[in-house]
Amino acid sequence: MAGVINLPEPNKNGPISLEQAIASRRSRRSFLAKPVSLEQIGQLAWAAQGQDTKSKYRTVPSAGATYPLEVFVVTCDGLYHYLAKDHALSQLSYKDLRYELASAAYGQDFIATAPLTLIFAAQFTRTTGYYGKRGIRYVYMEAGHAGQNVSLQAEALGLGSVAVGAFDDDAVSKVLSLPNQLDPLYMLVIGYYQK
Repeated sequence: MAGVINLPEPNKNGPISLEQAIASRRSRRSFLAKPVSLEQIGQLAWAAQGQDTKSKYRTVPSAGATYPLEVFVVTCDGLYHYLAKDHALSQLSYKDLRYELASAAYGQDFIATAPLTLIFAAQFTRTTGYYGKRGIRYVYMEAGHAGQNVSLQAEALGLGSVAVGAFDDDAVSKVLSLPNQLDPLYMLVIGYYQK
């Protein structure tokens, strides 16, 4: 592990209303070559899996509060793991993995040039250990909740986003060096776009 980066405190009073974010949200695949800030990355990661400082609860519902999701962040500066409890990023690699990630996503080239991709990976046993086979459904539901949070948060920050589900699971796992117990489920590609 290369180091831990503490993120700025998340803003809980956004510049636009939730209704405005819902109305204007669109899938965007063409991004400007403008980096997103550390503050924006922190805000997006918090929207995905942020933890309340006074409790163990997070920003998305989770069956039995089992929290099977782990959030990974890919930028041109490397690969990071979001530490929900600490609202921090643990840098796992300094390598720009965006082109490899695009290749693992069947050549969706916008991933290679976008400034930011969040990847949700799940440890299913956290939920299935409690709910049995039914827990599989709950994990996918949680990923959907987290993805929608991130999409709406991106919109509120003036960023575009697109959800990506078309990728080779094994190839993404290899690019991210995921441990065997984590399965990649969902990518959100984010950046500034031409308005």
